[in-house]
Amino acid sequence: MSNDAYASDKSAPADRRTAGPLDVSEVQGVRPYIDFGSMRIPSRENLQMRLEVEESTQRIVAVSMDFAGSSLQLQAFAAPKSEGIWHEIRSQMRDSIKAQGGETEERVGSFGPKLLAKIPLIDEAGIKSGHRLARFIGVDGPKWFLRGVIGGAALNDAKAAADIDDLFRSVVVVRDDVPLPPKDLLTLTIPGGTVAPPRSI
Repeated sequence: MSNDAYASDKSAPADRRTAGPLDVSEVQGVRPYIDFGSMRIPSRENLQMRLEVEESTQRIVAVSMDFAGSSLQLQAFAAPKSEGIWHEIRSQMRDSIKAQGGETEERVGSFGPKLLAKIPLIDEAGIKSGHRLARFIGVDGPKWFLRGVIGGAALNDAKAAADIDDLFRSVVVVRDDVPLPPKDLLTLTIPGGTVAPPRSI
């Protein structure tokens, strides 16, 4: 298989349709969840959630969660019905992090290919002030792509990593019928009362 053909393959665990992350059409039964519009996330004890807002446009661009010393930031994107976009996005992220002076390493995990990254931190004067470690995971679903950025304990601790994987799998993506170009963010909305106020990024 050529690299070009591989780049458009869907990337997802073999059991995605039963174990998640699920499309809303695949959900069996009713579970209590918090509705963010394009994402539904089951609530659980000691899980803190907040919304990330793009300062220039004031639109909500991500849901971030803190759980047992780990963090998980979620974004859902539009994708073609028959093709995946994770391979292409991962390649672009790799190039971007490298251009910033960072380092990346690709491995295969429970969701398929993942990207481990050492990302430089730049202060307000434009000077490097250390780095942060992150793990990027992604799953291509039907007409959507879900990306997670993991930090904290889950980067080094197997139990914490399993908890975050479970959290990622619990997400339900709601892709409505509105036509969107591939890689456009799916719309996030503010749910009632259980989430920290939006935070600008």
